[in-house]
Amino acid sequence: MATPRVLAIVLAGGEGKRLMPLTAHRAKPAVPFGGIYRLVDFALSNVINSHYLHVIVLTQYKSHSLDRHVSKTWRMSALLGNYVAAVPAQQRVGKHWYLGSADAIYQCLNIIDDERPDIVVVVGADHVYRMDFSQMVDAHIASGAELTVAGIRQPISEADQFGVIETDPLDPTRIKAFREKPSDPVGLADSPLEVLASMGNYVVNADALIRAVSEDAENVNSRHDMGGDIVPAFVERGTAAVYDFIRNDVPGSTPRDRDYWRDVGTIDAFYEANIDLIAVEPVFNLYNDEWPLHTGYTGLPPAKFVHAGAGRLGHAADSIVSPGVVVSGATVSGSVLSPGIRLHSWAQVTDSVLMDGVQVSRYAQVHRAILDKNVIVPERARIGLDHEHDLARGFTVTESGLTVVPKGSIITD
Repeated sequence: MATPRVLAIVLAGGEGKRLMPLTAHRAKPAVPFGGIYRLVDFALSNVINSHYLHVIVLTQYKSHSLDRHVSKTWRMSALLGNYVAAVPAQQRVGKHWYLGSADAIYQCLNIIDDERPDIVVVVGADHVYRMDFSQMVDAHIASGAELTVAGIRQPISEADQFGVIETDPLDPTRIKAFREKPSDPVGLADSPLEVLASMGNYVVNADALIRAVSEDAENVNSRHDMGGDIVPAFVERGTAAVYDFIRNDVPGSTPRDRDYWRDVGTIDAFYEANIDLIAVEPVFNLYNDEWPLHTGYTGLPPAKFVHAGAGRLGHAADSIVSPGVVVSGATVSGSVLSPGIRLHSWAQVTDSVLMDGVQVSRYAQVHRAILDKNVIVPERARIGLDHEHDLARGFTVTESGLTVVPKGSIITD
């Protein structure tokens, strides 16, 4: 059989309301993560490492920083006809923006028509994971289905947080039902205490996708959503299959991180996924050279640690320290430091995530906090240690006690 032509579509128009204030000035896929990355880099790295080199990124909400990142970072070989192209909402079919993920694809059918793929790989842009999509495509072709949904095993107690895939008892690769956040889930035949949750990744025959989104566009009662409307339509026709993520074998993965997948849709989930990176044996391993995570930071100087006198030792432990960071007589532990950060003498940063350009002045303390880009913490200020004070200053404090300081804040007290 000839190798199929594959077009990858990355759905990157998410507003990310639950990640406010990190999404106040940027789309959710553009949120910095893990020091040097943005969330969209994980989806794009997976697609490119799977050798799918014709990629469009559908953007909409506050997309400037996302569009800029894609255009500056994800430049493919024009000589070979490969590309990663950001495609903003263009109102091609009416005077409205994307109404949902299915409508986003419908409004870009001209691109599918130009590319003429056999198969379309559709992936979300705001999850943290590694996945070889070529293995899912192979399974899709072998199944004979029109659409295949990637599913990840989750505890049955958490089923009400996901779109849950129920399989056919006679053929566990076929989807019998697709249920949104069910209160009465059915466990898997081989693991009764688990369910298959949709990962928001799909492999679809191009002709079937065109037909499905075109029909959906005519349905005034539809939410125009891939998971909520398109998948159930394929399930109803009996042409939907499921691909169990546990089958995916990414080169260089370890038993600890091989089936890692995190939806970082909330501040707490975003924080926990960052902290997953810094263990001695990380839950998610950034250092897998066989399946690299690509991003755009180049030309930055190395990180620097200065001052080694008694009581004034610049050091970091159990932390990620990005290029361009200067730790000058400060103490860092259990934290993620993004490029261009300056930490000054006797400052303390513990269990925190600091984004690009943050400055923490002398004697200041930051604990269990997320500081967005270019925040300035003055001398002796305390962040994350007095939640009532944090709230009074207009910061966000989550139920778990995380303090979030918005982009560009200059703290005055």
